[in-house]
Amino acid sequence: MKLKLPLLYKFFCIICLFFYGLIIAGIVFPVLHFICSANKAKSKRDRLKIHWLKVFSSIMKLSVIREGELPKDGALLISNHISWLDIIVIGQYLPVYFVAKSDISSWPIIGYLSRQGGTIFIRRGNKKSIKATTEKMIWVLKQNSNIVAFPEGTTTSGNEVLSFHASLFQPALLTKSVIQPVVIQYDGAAKHQAPFIGEDDFVRHLIKMLCLDKVEVRLSFLPVIKSLGKDRHTVCAEAREKIYEKISESSPVNKIESNYLTY
Repeated sequence: MKLKLPLLYKFFCIICLFFYGLIIAGIVFPVLHFICSANKAKSKRDRLKIHWLKVFSSIMKLSVIREGELPKDGALLISNHISWLDIIVIGQYLPVYFVAKSDISSWPIIGYLSRQGGTIFIRRGNKKSIKATTEKMIWVLKQNSNIVAFPEGTTTSGNEVLSFHASLFQPALLTKSVIQPVVIQYDGAAKHQAPFIGEDDFVRHLIKMLCLDKVEVRLSFLPVIKSLGKDRHTVCAEAREKIYEKISESSPVNKIESNYLTY
């Protein structure tokens, strides 16, 4: 019973948090849009999103060691991708819009919260969807807002860096926005438990993470990439190399082939 009660309590807190999120997204956000100016409403929404993610982080017992400088507004953050937890890890520190697979949009509750939170959805391999995503990213960056993209397009164990989708870099080049690589590394027990790969079920994985006493994470904001005079394939390769180098400092990885997707 001693082992089960803390888990049940944390799971109950998660359920309450999701209901809280539904109230914020379904009631508070529309009210703010109605009674506040566009800029003021956005500022208040950003603070509420960060607050919600900080509460989520507290329930999950995330223990984050943060390195490097946070970006200025209007940056494109490029990160490796290990788990759905990555969103909480990054999002609790600064207001951002995430680029995510369109599949998430159909998830119960989470899909709705993601849509209301401004997530930019992309359907891989669909040129029309990629174009629409690019246009949305350009609009967000022009509003001086931050975007977080996971250019691998899928999650990994954290010990490797897959090929990057170069198309995600184009909006930053067109808007002359800052490009900043970010590295997420789970440590301790979470190193093997955090990866959300393949056919993993969200609820089952959530419970598995709630069973941990704490989730140790290292979040590294690397130096920005100078993009002036460079094309998307060049900055794509540079960002991937910086992330690879940071990961290889603490964990041996196999040599990665230099094959970059070009769409």
